[in-house]
Amino acid sequence: MRFKLFDLGKWRYEIRWCHAPLTPIDEEACPLNMAPTCSTTAALVVGDALAITLMKLRDFKSEDFALFHPGGQLGKRLLLTVGDVMRAGDANPVIRATMSVKDMLFEITNKRAGAVSVVDEGGRLLGLVTDYDIRRTLENGGNVLGMTISDLMNKTPTFIYGDDKAIRALEIMERRDKPFLVLPVLNRREVVVGMVHLHDLVARGL
Repeated sequence: MRFKLFDLGKWRYEIRWCHAPLTPIDEEACPLNMAPTCSTTAALVVGDALAITLMKLRDFKSEDFALFHPGGQLGKRLLLTVGDVMRAGDANPVIRATMSVKDMLFEITNKRAGAVSVVDEGGRLLGLVTDYDIRRTLENGGNVLGMTISDLMNKTPTFIYGDDKAIRALEIMERRDKPFLVLPVLNRREVVVGMVHLHDLVARGL
């Protein structure tokens, strides 16, 4: 006799009559030998062993785990892409290299990301200007308004692709000797399509 429990694609589960594994315990750790302590631990060990065995037999992969736990942190780390969390469209701070530093400052202020991607006429990434770059120039006595965007920008910024996992963006930000807060986001045609901020990743539960 068997009873179907549920059916989700390739994962079909059924309850069958079977022999239950025994976990005999001579004595509990409880000083009164009453509260289940050793017996519950033994049951957990058997349960874990059964779960791992079934995962291997069914070739259960991380993508399958994410399917059943989409809302948890593990599910988000497996499913969320940079494109899901990035600031895109009108929220994407971007400016052409030929524009003025004044326009660049307005863009940084209005988009509230603390940075702006510098692009060419085709939207391809040329560099990145952050609040830190501007402060450093001022601290060194530089005349920011008398400079060009190319003078201020980091010409070799770290970036990420929109179809990369969002957790990868977080790892890139945190693993540097000097962690940073933003990453320009490119599509596979090397065009800037957004920017991801550390706060955006944290807000999504990563």
